This record gives sequence, C-alpha cells and structure tokens, in this order.
Amino acid sequence: MSEAGGGRGCGSAVPQRAPWNLLATTAALYLVMATSVWTAGAAPMSREEKQKLGNQVLEMFDHAYGNYMEHAYPADELMPLTCRGRVRGQEPSRGDVDDALGKFSLTLIDSLDTLVVLNKTKEFEDAVRKVLRDVNLDNDVVVSVFETNIRVLGGLLGGHSLAIMLKEKGEYMQWYNDELLQMAKQLGYKLLPAFNTTSGLPYPRINLKFGIRKPEARTGTETDTCTACAGTLILEFAALSRFTGATIFEEYARKALDFLWEKRQRSSNLVGVTINIHTGDWVRKDSGVGAGIDSYYEYLLKAYVLLGDDSFLERFNTHYDAIMRYISQPPLLLDVHIHKPMLNARTWMDALLAFFPGLQVLKGDIRPAIETHEMLYQVIKKHNFLPEAFTTDFRVHWAQHPLRPEFAESTYFLYKATGDPYYLEVGKTLIENLNKYARVPCGFAAMKDVRTGSHEDRMDSFFLAEMFKYLYLLFADKEDIIFDIEDYIFTTEAHLLPLWLSTTNQSTSKKNTTSEYIELDDSNFDWTCPNTQILFPNDPLYAQSIREPLKNVVDKSCPRGIIRVREESFRSGAKPPLRARDFMATNPEHLEILKKMGAASSIDAEDGLRFMQEMIELSSQQQKEQQLPPRAVQIVSHPFFGRVVLTAGPAQFGLDLSKHKETRGFVASSKPYNGCSELTNPEAVMGKIALIQRGQCMFAEKARHIQNAGAIGGIVIDDNEGSSSDTAPLFQMAGDGKDTDDIKIPMLFLFSKEGSIILDALREYEEVEVLLSDKAKDRDPDMENEEQPFSESDSQNQSAEPLAPGSQEVDLGDHESPEDSSLDSPPESSPAAAADEAADVSPSEQNSDPLENHEPPSLDGECTDLDNQLQEQSETEEDSNPNVSWGKKDQPIDSILADWNEDIEAFEMMEKDEL
Repeated sequence: MSEAGGGRGCGSAVPQRAPWNLLATTAALYLVMATSVWTAGAAPMSREEKQKLGNQVLEMFDHAYGNYMEHAYPADELMPLTCRGRVRGQEPSRGDVDDALGKFSLTLIDSLDTLVVLNKTKEFEDAVRKVLRDVNLDNDVVVSVFETNIRVLGGLLGGHSLAIMLKEKGEYMQWYNDELLQMAKQLGYKLLPAFNTTSGLPYPRINLKFGIRKPEARTGTETDTCTACAGTLILEFAALSRFTGATIFEEYARKALDFLWEKRQRSSNLVGVTINIHTGDWVRKDSGVGAGIDSYYEYLLKAYVLLGDDSFLERFNTHYDAIMRYISQPPLLLDVHIHKPMLNARTWMDALLAFFPGLQVLKGDIRPAIETHEMLYQVIKKHNFLPEAFTTDFRVHWAQHPLRPEFAESTYFLYKATGDPYYLEVGKTLIENLNKYARVPCGFAAMKDVRTGSHEDRMDSFFLAEMFKYLYLLFADKEDIIFDIEDYIFTTEAHLLPLWLSTTNQSTSKKNTTSEYIELDDSNFDWTCPNTQILFPNDPLYAQSIREPLKNVVDKSCPRGIIRVREESFRSGAKPPLRARDFMATNPEHLEILKKMGAASSIDAEDGLRFMQEMIELSSQQQKEQQLPPRAVQIVSHPFFGRVVLTAGPAQFGLDLSKHKETRGFVASSKPYNGCSELTNPEAVMGKIALIQRGQCMFAEKARHIQNAGAIGGIVIDDNEGSSSDTAPLFQMAGDGKDTDDIKIPMLFLFSKEGSIILDALREYEEVEVLLSDKAKDRDPDMENEEQPFSESDSQNQSAEPLAPGSQEVDLGDHESPEDSSLDSPPESSPAAAADEAADVSPSEQNSDPLENHEPPSLDGECTDLDNQLQEQSETEEDSNPNVSWGKKDQPIDSILADWNEDIEAFEMMEKDEL
C-alpha cells in the first residue's frame, strides 16, 4: 500500500512548506531511496544470492499463477486445496469476503502488471488477450465498490499503463489500441451510480448489471460504509479521468474525500472506522491505521504525489500529526476513540496496519517506521506469519493469515530507504515461510490458524498482485527490470500508475475551497522533504540502533500494557485506576470506585469507559478459553509431503494431542462407514487411522468401535455436504455422558469439504498417510526429493532448493517460558450428556480460534519502573486470583453496569467486528 518512489522533494536540508514543482518533488525522495546505501548490522548480500532469491520468487509466482490458469481460470480465484476455481454462488458464502468476486476473472486482471514487473512480457501479452476475449463486466452480481475499484479498475489501469510502455519500446503489444483503458472506462461508469447519495460518499456495494436501488439490483439499502471504502478511490478514478479526459470520475472521488475531511473530529483531527453515507454521522468512533481506515491515509499522501494538489498534503499532515500524537505508542499502533483520543479503543492490533511503516517511508519519518516494522517482524518470527490480529502483549487474537502482502511492502520500502541488507534477510525469511508452510501442490493456501499451521482453501488475488511484486523488487537491481519503476506510483493494490498523469487532463476544480485547514507549526512538515543528511545521521548503524531494543520485545521484554498511563497523575501520588482483572464484588472500595466512574470528573469517566472495555474483553476471553484449541490433520504421503494441512476439531475424550506425541498412520474407511456398530472390516483399519462418517450414534461410540478393531486413531467426517471450516465455527466432540477414560486413541473432526480432500486422495492414490497433531510439523525435504513427482510442472517446482528444516516452532501458548509448560494443555472438560449427537458438537463462540489459556511469561525481575508495574495489571488474560468470580456479582453491580449499556454495545460491536 505504498508507492514505488516519489514524494515531494526539496533541494536543501532545511524543511520547507512552499509549493514544489512536481518533477522536482518526485525526484528528491527517489534520490534518497537510490543513494541511501547504509549497511547496518547485517553483512551485505552478494549479487549472486540476490539473483538466486529473485529467481525463487519467479518460480513461486509461476507455481501460483500457473495453477490458477490451469485449474481455476476463468473463475475469480483459485481454491488451492481442492484445485478448482472459486465461482460466486457455487461455493458456500463467506460473507463480505465474497464481495470482491464479480465473475470477471479477478486474479488474472489483478496479476497483469505483476507479469511485466517480473519480466514475463510474453505471458502479459497473452493475459491481456484473454482479458479482452473472455472477461465480461456486465454480470448480475453485487460487488464491493472498494474492492472492485482497487483490484479490477486498478488492475485494468495498471495493465494499460504498462501496455503502452511496452508498445513504445517497440517489441511487444504493437497491436494494442487502448482496449484495457476502454474496459476500465466501462467499469468506471458502472461504479458511478454508487455515488448517488446526498453526501457524495459511495454506497459500499453495487450490482454490475443493474446498479443501485432497483429491485433487481439487490443492493442500495445500506446506510454505512468504512472510511477506507469511501476514501480509497482518488488514484484510480483520477487516473481514469487523466487517461480518458472524462473528468467526472476524478470529480466524484474528490467529493467523497472532501466530505470525509469535513467530517473529521475537529478536536482530535481523527476519523472513525465507519460513517453513515447519508448523514455523515460516525457509526464506529474508534480510529486507527488498520482495517477500515488504512488506505484513506495512504491515498491522501499519494494523491498529492500523483496529482500535485497541495490540499491533499495539508490534510495528510494534519491527520499524521494526530496519528503520531494519539495512535502511535512505539512500537505499537493502537486504536483510540476519536472524541477521547487518549483512551485506547481496543487491546489488539490487526495485520493491515503492517502497511504503515511503508507509508511512513514515503512521508520520510523513518525512525517509527523501523520500530513498528521490527515489532511486526518479531511477531512473524514467533508465528511464521502475521496473525490477522494480535494483542498488545503479542498473543494471537485472530489466528488466520490470508497471505497478506502489507509487511512485504513495508520491508521493500524500508530497504529502498535505508539500503540496509537486514531487510533482504527479512525478505528471505518471508520466502522461506511461504514455501515451507503455505505452498501446496496447486498453489499457495492461506493459513487457517498460524498456531496449528492448518490451511484454508483460499488464494486471494492480492497475493499475486502484491506479494510477488514486492518480493521480486526487493531483490532486483535496476537492470533486472525492463522499465524504470520510479516513474510510477503504487496504488494500494500495488498497481502501477505513471507519474506523468500529473500534467495530463487536469481537473479544473483541484482544491476544496470550502474546507478550513488547520495551521500547523512547521515541525509537522519537518519530514515532508527528507534528504539523506536528515534521515540518516553519519552512522552506518543507524537503523540497527533503532531495531536493537526491540529484538526481544515479543518473547522476553515486559508486556506492553493495554492503556496509556496518566503519568502526571501517578507522579502526583494518585492511585492507579481500577482494572477489571483486579475487581472483586466483595470489596467495598472497589464498589465505591465503580459508582464514581462516569459521574465525578472527566478522568473518572475515562476510567469507567476503560473499565467497561476491559470487563467485556475479559469476560469474552474467559468464554473462549473454555473451548479446546483446533487440531491439525496433515497429509504427509506422496504427492502432498505435508503441504496440505486441514483444520480439525478436537475431542473432549481420547488421547490429548497437546500432551502426547502426534499420531501418524495410513487412513482407511471403516465399514459400516458410520462406525455405529462393530466393524466388519477390522483387518482394513488395524494399525491405521479410521475414517468414519458423522451421524446415527454418539462420537464416543464410534471411537470405541474403531479402537476395538485396532485403529490407532479416528477422523470423523461431517455428513452435512458442503460444510467447511472456512465458513463454520470450530466444532469439538464431547463424550456420551459416561466415563470415556477407556478411549485411548486420538479422535478429530473434519467438516465435509476438508474430509473430501482426504477421501479424494484415497481414491486417487490408494495409500494416504496423515499426521494427527496439535500443530503442523515441518516438512521433510529429503522425502520430497526421494519421491517421484506427480506431474512435470510439479517436478520443476520441486527442483527449487530445499528449505532448511530448522524453522521456529509455533507454540500454541505463545510463550516459551518453562514456567508455562504446565499450561500448554487445554482445561479438563467433564463428559457432556446429550440426547443425540447434536449435543456432542459444540461450536466455538466465534469463527476466530480461541485464545490461549496462558499467563504471561515470567518477567524475572526485568520490569522495575512504574510503567511496567502497571503493565502487569493490564494483561487481558484470566487472573489466577481465585477470588475473582464473574458468576457471583451482586445486584448493585448489575444496576451500575446497566447505566453503561451504550458503551457496552459499542465495545461489543468493536469486539465482534471482523477484518
């Protein structure tokens, strides 16, 4: 979500605020990026090794793109576990995620300019011909305006930009006559009806065929949209206007940005997450730099770079000043309330904020970019990937990882800005982890759970549009790319728009004259025109000196507290605020403090709001901790070799895989398949892992029958056709209300879709070996090399150099302290009585996987200052204090809590909000 190089430059080391010429301004930061060659803390990487890693990226792209074209095209996306295309309406709905799919060959369009960046010009020419021949933009399907803009409109414009560049070079695309641009214009007009609101903010969705609010459109009744959804249009829409001369697109996008600017919270200069498109009222009043807002800030700065309009820079700098004042708590970036910006709105961060260090590079604010990036890298080193959300003390909050590219993006821009080979090593780690944990025979699969290593049947188009582009550019030298990347700006989807658009077909209304801009002191613009003397003091270890204090921030340093401490209050001797984890209903002092909250003063009110937030999160976490964590079924036989990992539900009986070694064996179907009576084929399941179908009897009964037949484990497959862990909550199998200690084998539950993967493999390969474990194990490269590849293309893929097996283990508990080893196992559960099997399966509270049941690591006396002492109180984990009991609140507490219903609902909405 950052740009290829650019920014407003100045000729001296003195910060300036005068208007600058566009060409001069785009040159200065390029100079910074190109000439900053500090080597800080890491040995320089040889040209040969960089080429080797670049070639590895090319091979990985070929594996992903080739499998999409072979198994999925013309579908929108590839489902890499089942080796087929994802077509809207033919697969179970995934909710809002599916709004990106419009039956317009999304992955192909999103990959167009990636092909050129990776020097695959012949493949690009073939891809453009396929788009022109096959893609239909007039489908009766409701799509996201935001996603369609950044992925499809941006993809068409990026493809057009590089098509005309190649045509000018004289070798490729000589037949091209702006056909992609005409498609982009057609799509632009299809999106325009979404702006038919009084505010100028677009509806979040539109029907490609029928538009908005018609009965057949099935959309147009929405009232809310996210800030990023309305504020991430200006680059694509302005580029479309500049390319075609049709000014209407740029005008509509500017109007939406103008309205968002007018509706900012004036005292904090922050914007909320969601806004009413008709009234302009903020619906979600929390503010951060992650999901829901991220690319709004990005596009303000990049609109200034691309369009040369100073008003966009003024707005960005105003917001950036507020971000650094309230949201930035180095190295963390924590959401706050727009009306009370000193009050944190949540205790976790989402993965989308990983783009922000890259944007800070464009801004020129390198120090906080290095700090946040290093913190994120430490989280990745612990979990192999960046979880969708993680807490302030770096525990997993949402365990999924859909192969997001934002961290790779920031890594690329930090390397360009610093020249520090450390960032090449970071990129190398990303490549290794993708190949080791996400690569499957038909592409790359998203991670369902970074703790278990299980996969999701999903490979989003942005993976090809962004990830491979940034990784290749990270290791490429200028001569490795067939055009000058610095002549282009990157959109939020990493599509390339030429900077010369700034002087073409300019809009007549360039500046919003109705807005009053806040005069900021010059310090706010100190970093707008960076040069090497300012960014990098005469110290080749500059970047390393910033990173070094953060090396152990995830594992060994004191956990970061979830609130900002009112330092002035504690310096004056005031008591710290009451924390939810310390609250006891039997303590009169606590009750008195509770009554004062919200009544005595603004500080008490702030304490009350914070207390309510902590109470809700603590209660929610306690409910989650009652659930057992997910398990993994890993297919280890040829041709999978451990590449396919399926999310499995645990059982409350049988062998506990978190306490014992994993179970490995070949699978065999039981007869009868439902396992509800003595097996008639005991010789087939003897010494194997039995496959059983759900239904007609209790899970424990099935387990006993296959155990008596000599099975070493069991996998129960859901009989509800089409069910999937992608769309259903995690299931766990309970007992039958009797003593289940006699069941000694491990039992796992697979939904129908995941079970079908094993059944299909069994039909095709006859012998299928699986590993039942609490988390996926590292693959055995030697086994892969010894086995005969199952296809010519995969033979080429296997020829890539094997990855080193010494990978960091993923700890379900998120902590490695020996003191915590006793907490690795889930809490004991008594067998649940049930009248039928429905009672045997209990869904988890949310789709996200349960949080770990752990205390923080021992601090070993490292935290001695007051701030760290208070941080110990701010942990969101369950207090070990036996006096705390949430089920024994007195009635007066209920009446007090009733006064805060509105705040409770707000926090619950934030807690349930999904990326």
